[in-house]
Amino acid sequence: MKYTRFLFVVLVFAMVTIPTFAQQNSISGTVVDKTEVPIPGVSIVIKGSTLGTITDIDGKYNLVVENADATLVFSFIGMKKEEVAVNSQTSIDVILSEDILGLDEVVVVGYGTQAKKDVTGSVSLVSTKEMESRPNTQVGSLIQGKAAGVKVISSSGKPSQGLSIRIRGTNSITAGSEPLYVVDGVPTTDTRSINPSDVESVSILKDASSAAIYGAQGANGVVIITTKRGTTGKPKVNLDMYTGFSQVWKTIDVLDGPQYRELMEEMGQETDWDLYNKNTDWQDEIFQNGASQNVQVALSGANNNTNYYVSGGFVKQVGAVRSSEMSRANFKINLDQEVTDWLTMGSRMAYTKYSDVDVTDNTSVNSGGVLLGSLTTPSIIGIYNEDGTFTSNPFQNWENPIASTDGSDREYNTDRILGNVYAEVKILRDFSFKSSLGIDNSNSMYDYFLDPYRTSYGRALIGKGVNNTDKNSYYIFDNTLRYNKELGSHKIEALAGAVSQKFMWEKAEIERRNFASDAIKTVNGGSEIITATANKSEKANQSYLSRLNYGFANKYLLTANFRYDGSSVFGPDNRWGFFPSFSGGWRLSEESFMQSLTVISDLKLRAGWGVVGNDQIDNYAYFGRVGIGANYPIGGVVMPGTYPSSIENNKLKWEESKQTNIGFDLALYNSRLNFTVDYYIKNTSDLLLNAPLPRSTGFDNAISNIGALQNKGFEFSFKSVNIESDIVWTTDFNISFNKNKVTNLVGQEMFAGDIAGRGDAIRIREGDALGTFYGYEWGGVDPETGNAYYIDSLGESTFNPTANDRKVIGNSNPDFIYGLTNTVTYKGISFLIFLEGVKGNDMLNASRFDTEGMTDPKNQSTAVLNRWKQSGDVTDIPRASWGNTNNSRISDRFIEDGSYMRVKTMTLSYNLPKSILNKIKIQNVRLYATGENLLTFTKYSGFDPEVNAFGNDSDNGVKNTVGGIDYGTYPQTRNIIFGLNVTF
Repeated sequence: MKYTRFLFVVLVFAMVTIPTFAQQNSISGTVVDKTEVPIPGVSIVIKGSTLGTITDIDGKYNLVVENADATLVFSFIGMKKEEVAVNSQTSIDVILSEDILGLDEVVVVGYGTQAKKDVTGSVSLVSTKEMESRPNTQVGSLIQGKAAGVKVISSSGKPSQGLSIRIRGTNSITAGSEPLYVVDGVPTTDTRSINPSDVESVSILKDASSAAIYGAQGANGVVIITTKRGTTGKPKVNLDMYTGFSQVWKTIDVLDGPQYRELMEEMGQETDWDLYNKNTDWQDEIFQNGASQNVQVALSGANNNTNYYVSGGFVKQVGAVRSSEMSRANFKINLDQEVTDWLTMGSRMAYTKYSDVDVTDNTSVNSGGVLLGSLTTPSIIGIYNEDGTFTSNPFQNWENPIASTDGSDREYNTDRILGNVYAEVKILRDFSFKSSLGIDNSNSMYDYFLDPYRTSYGRALIGKGVNNTDKNSYYIFDNTLRYNKELGSHKIEALAGAVSQKFMWEKAEIERRNFASDAIKTVNGGSEIITATANKSEKANQSYLSRLNYGFANKYLLTANFRYDGSSVFGPDNRWGFFPSFSGGWRLSEESFMQSLTVISDLKLRAGWGVVGNDQIDNYAYFGRVGIGANYPIGGVVMPGTYPSSIENNKLKWEESKQTNIGFDLALYNSRLNFTVDYYIKNTSDLLLNAPLPRSTGFDNAISNIGALQNKGFEFSFKSVNIESDIVWTTDFNISFNKNKVTNLVGQEMFAGDIAGRGDAIRIREGDALGTFYGYEWGGVDPETGNAYYIDSLGESTFNPTANDRKVIGNSNPDFIYGLTNTVTYKGISFLIFLEGVKGNDMLNASRFDTEGMTDPKNQSTAVLNRWKQSGDVTDIPRASWGNTNNSRISDRFIEDGSYMRVKTMTLSYNLPKSILNKIKIQNVRLYATGENLLTFTKYSGFDPEVNAFGNDSDNGVKNTVGGIDYGTYPQTRNIIFGLNVTF
């Protein structure tokens, strides 16, 4: 019979309901809190089984129990767990008390769950309650500032902008440094389309002892996203909707018409100024009042056999920069069905339809940059010429920024389905087997049309049409066997399994030009094919994993993880890697010698060590590949040719990260005060870098396993209940210190962060941190000539520094990051204020190269009103110098303090009293107003300090090494949101 059940699970993946008819005893009752208010959604489970139910909206439950000697376990998040023996009772009422520490709270970890008190690794949890207080369109935004050691990087404020997360620093130079995102058991790389309203909790596995279960994918940490399930016996409907408005919170003063004319004439530029008499405020034209609308509806419920959650919704954002927008429609269904007492089946499926319109930033106006265009386009021209075309700079054919926002049609669309189906069977009393098949499939299309009339670029090309299509397919098939047993004081949980993964990518692109008119905007309207290409690639991973959790007397805890991974991206000589981890915990508060210290509610020491890997590199990286484009003439005819583009390396293997973590958790005064402290050190070796080769090989370099880097630091978290009466005031604070250093680069120096016309701003070298600025030391302005001078390597002044005079001029890494949340509630009123910030990081304000450089006909900021004009002038702004960038080299003149403290969120909410709700037959009504980015305290002179011009680059080597550069980057916006939550 056991083997029949096992085969049934592996082969069947369909939802089946088999009713049972056994005669059993019925137990009913009510669950309330200490104020006798009913608690809906309390889980009641027969101890030692998966059988149970959930209280309804009135806190009532009904459960069928076979054994009169059974014990019922009552649990609810934020409450202390209660166990009650049935003893032939037919009615059991229970009062649950608050458990601020939440020791019995369930934390989702890799391939399972653990009680918080049993966790020995470094795991941060962001719960539903914390996320509901911050309405947002992206899951990553809700994590920002909420977990120690987790830095959420928003490289710009675009509605379409995704987020990057760094857990305990950047762990690689050219391989990926994003954490692994796992949504309901399915790994993914894109969280932008996930609906935050569907998320129940987010667990962040920060150290190797917790992340090693994911092996080669866990080097950068793991973010586990768990979506919601039904919580009450009766069907429940949740309606969540809000509308919001956004604005750019800062503008920059630029030269007006007469001031611009004076500057141009000073640089020897003349024109018929009578033709240019407009007074256009380009920032006013580009910046607008953004708007957002969000409507989400969810239906959920549960009974003895079925748990369901179904949701759908739509969100639309119009950005605060002209033409930027984003929309997302989503549908979600979660279903769990207890088919028999030994078989449970279920699914988690989400469909998303996503669309956005991007705007060009992070570049100058002559390359279509909208933000820099708003600063450097002179006010003396209008938006349109008389013939309807866009105006240009009087001295250069650089069109105004409206040409970039309005001069083309462009839209990105994607359809995505993400989810899994599973079956779980109880083989023996203490064993269970689970088989799951997950998918993440998406189809994307980007359409672009530049008409042949309105813009100068369009006229030059006689129109341009582009169509890009992308198809991404992924599946994961995992099978795990679990053993769970309590023997007296011993608690054992063991897991073993196998995982197969397959990634498939397809891409096609076509570009055509020479359009007869703007009537046909699809690519087929162009008569000249410029680009027509398509490619495919695949990647496969095979893994074997195991875990052992052991606890003795609820105070001695041990965890061991093992994973054996193979990946197709590595050479056949080193395709497989072994990734172990070990951690232990000691709950001193459970020892007899601690019982007299009543001030201590809980104290746990933790220590862990492990090895994790990183395989986030290009597919086929170890192959000797062939390139195209090496065409050659034969008989006067150019023939197509190919060439060897890379050298084979069959020894290519994983980047390997060895991590150590030591920490403790402390609760005081009946858990009113809670502290968590961690120290970690991460050493990453065998970096995947391009190593120089002898020229005799025919190649300049090849990707190899060389180099190493280190991250180490401290994390502190503090939670307190300051007042607990009619008024409840809680505080949540975290602060993190991380030091990053390249420890081995085999004598190489690498450069990145190219600023147009001025070279690279970042150097990667042994002993320095990633993101170290490299340039000249600014000396000042010579009062006689007005030219800038610099300090050379000998400490002497020079007007003509050499490359060897460059030095470290700043560090984009902060000394620390922090988040502080205070929440005050009184009856139905709640007020939350969340502060978030960074301290000690430098920014390269590269926008100032364009707005203070005075080298070409761009308009400038009002800072240049203090420029040198004649001999004897004492100033820190050099003279204007047409076509010469010597006065505006990359130097510490443009390095600024990027520290900021931001009122990230402020929310005032009101819950209607129960007396009113009972009359209108509604469970809950919540009204709220939220402000985001309301105030920013910073010395930074640009639009916004929370930006990174290179943060969205597709090259991992750029994203990892280049930070803190602002080059006309779309700023974060100030948002006001008004919302309504209704539960029926």
